[in-house]
Amino acid sequence: ILLFQEQLQNWIRGNVSACPQSVFIFDEMDKMHLGLIDAIKPFLDYYEEVDGVSYRKAIFIFLSNAGGDLINKAALDFWTSGKQREEIQLKDLEPMLSVGVFNNKNSGLWHSSLIDRNLIDYFVPFLPLEHKHVKMCVRAEMLARGYAVDERVVQAVADEMTFFPKEQKIYSDKGCKTVPAKLDIHEDI
Repeated sequence: ILLFQEQLQNWIRGNVSACPQSVFIFDEMDKMHLGLIDAIKPFLDYYEEVDGVSYRKAIFIFLSNAGGDLINKAALDFWTSGKQREEIQLKDLEPMLSVGVFNNKNSGLWHSSLIDRNLIDYFVPFLPLEHKHVKMCVRAEMLARGYAVDERVVQAVADEMTFFPKEQKIYSDKGCKTVPAKLDIHEDI
């Protein structure tokens, strides 16, 4: 892990030295080796420069499925209390996500100094999609393929998707990930 941490630091240092406004996206943080991400702490900490390089204009984005269960539970709690998904605000989820990801061994940020030292500015949740959002995805995919939007096909594809909780079928299990494959089945319509 020490070798990987050093390689990561050198890679970031080299990129920011060449372009101060670099954007780094760490996808699937939940699959990252524990402790690896702590290597970038100096670049996010409150230093003007690290080894003569300023990281103030660099942007670091961490994508993870960790916390998805917390987000889904919060969305269901809102729905159960009669509130709309659109009423959920960042302030409703951010504290819970910060603690949840910090304490989740499968988050890539488990007991990370990035969270412990409050170096992550925002936790931006991706809320589960409702039936109406899935239909929007189907329409967009049809248009992207050059098809006229046929609401019968839109409804058929949306109906083939799986939703949770099983009784109420409020939120899509997979978002819109399987819409293109499901639409393939209906191309002849």
